[in-house]
Amino acid sequence: MRVRPGGGRRSWSLGAPRQPARLQLQPHYDPEAFGRFSEAIARYLGTARFLVFQTVVVALWIAWNVLFRDRETGFDPYPFILLTLALSLQASYAAPLILLAQNRQAERDRQEAERDRRASSRTQADTEYLARELAAIRLALGEMPTRDYLDEELERLRQELAKLRARVASDAGGDVRHRAAADRDGPAQQVTGPDQPAGDGA
Repeated sequence: MRVRPGGGRRSWSLGAPRQPARLQLQPHYDPEAFGRFSEAIARYLGTARFLVFQTVVVALWIAWNVLFRDRETGFDPYPFILLTLALSLQASYAAPLILLAQNRQAERDRQEAERDRRASSRTQADTEYLARELAAIRLALGEMPTRDYLDEELERLRQELAKLRARVASDAGGDVRHRAAADRDGPAQQVTGPDQPAGDGA
């Protein structure tokens, strides 16, 4: 059993050369939070309130510097270079923020379209399955006897049963008549029977 000096675990591989530590001065920010902030700014820049507010600020700026152009309070005389710089700075920041908000909206639209596509695919698969099931049920119902067919078969069986009953009744009537005739002929034969041997003997 080997004991590692220092008692600590090394986080690098022993087979790879050790890399010198580098000082990373990259800014860290939350893209989601910054994206929500940019969307809020872009949403505010696209409202009538911001347009009215900017118009009032620009009008007051120009009016103040025109009225007090000969005094020390006039801080931005004509041609209002400071105002132009401020508006240019605002436009330079507003354009990327609006583009970032549009990109986030486009990404959300793409994800929504992907979800809709998957949902439509599942719906289409379910519809095809139901169509196949309905076709199978229709085929099964087509092979089953209908009510009219059953009525016709029952009527045919009733007619055959009536014919059989009539035939049985006629056969039974013939047997009764035959037995009656046999019963009538039986006593006559019994009466003539004893006389015949006497006549033959004479």
